[in-house]
Amino acid sequence: MSDGPIFEKKNVLVTGGAGFIGSFLCEHLLRNSKVICLDNFSTSQQSNISHLLKNPDFEFIRADVNSLIDLTTYPELERFKIRFQGVQEIYHLACPTSPKNFDKFRKDTLRANSIGTCNMLELAVGYGARFFLASSSVIYGLRPEDGHPFREDEYGVFDHLTPRGCYDEGKRFAETSCATYHDVHGLDVRIGRIFRTYGPRQPLSDGHMIPDFVLDAIDSRDLVIYGDENFRSSLIYVSDVVDGIMQLMALSEDPGPLNIGSDYDIKLSDVAAKIKEMTGSQSNIVYHERLPFMRELGLPDLTKIKDKTGWIPLMSLEQGLKKTIEYTVAHKDILRPPFTS
Repeated sequence: MSDGPIFEKKNVLVTGGAGFIGSFLCEHLLRNSKVICLDNFSTSQQSNISHLLKNPDFEFIRADVNSLIDLTTYPELERFKIRFQGVQEIYHLACPTSPKNFDKFRKDTLRANSIGTCNMLELAVGYGARFFLASSSVIYGLRPEDGHPFREDEYGVFDHLTPRGCYDEGKRFAETSCATYHDVHGLDVRIGRIFRTYGPRQPLSDGHMIPDFVLDAIDSRDLVIYGDENFRSSLIYVSDVVDGIMQLMALSEDPGPLNIGSDYDIKLSDVAAKIKEMTGSQSNIVYHERLPFMRELGLPDLTKIKDKTGWIPLMSLEQGLKKTIEYTVAHKDILRPPFTS
């Protein structure tokens, strides 16, 4: 990493910055940094960052990470003095995550995890920037039968030739790319393996169960679980994920990959029932065939991240659901998909 910003604030780049987690990360970074948000809106929306656009330390660039990007060619970035200050940190989150439209984005997913990651790593090498990769719990493979939490030194097994391979194996390739650039170029890379996350701004009617539960409960529609009544998951609130990312990036030395998630296991049927209770809904809970992108994921072992950073998830499920419900109710006329009444 370069010694530090030349000016009063460091320049940081966030790919996928208009996405669910990315938009919250941009907000947090703006406390002490100038933020360049890069997104192509393939599975995100401008409303996630509309409240940031008037901030003089924030700039949005519509671009695709799969194309080579020269930040010095953007006139809107002149005030960031890229030619002189460069970029101090790059956060690479750009990758489609659309359970219902998974097939539509398979090639985009493959490219974002491979070409996009390598393009951003090259950019980091050029600037001597510290690099963060948003990896995923999917690299561990299927949930183990005994339910034990995944440690960072475990190696999952899955079929890389299934339709999911573009995402699951893609994240592994992205991690390998980071390790290679570290070995070859001495690049300071950080890998966060993010587990299932929920909160405001998560896309609606796209197979992400928690926001869909909330919207359907409000509208008195069936709450659909893509699986059976025993479908289990851990759920971490988005602000806790952002805090974990920031603490990982603040370490003076790379600790290796760190799990960022909740180690509390819960049935999604219980979550749906809780949302019904909190919204006063009379909706039914029903079960449909699992989507290709949806599956039971294992739990994270959080020992390493606690030891290295002191981080633990702080948001309770009830408080996180309350915030998610309040946001959805306040924005439902904007967020409601066009096929609903």
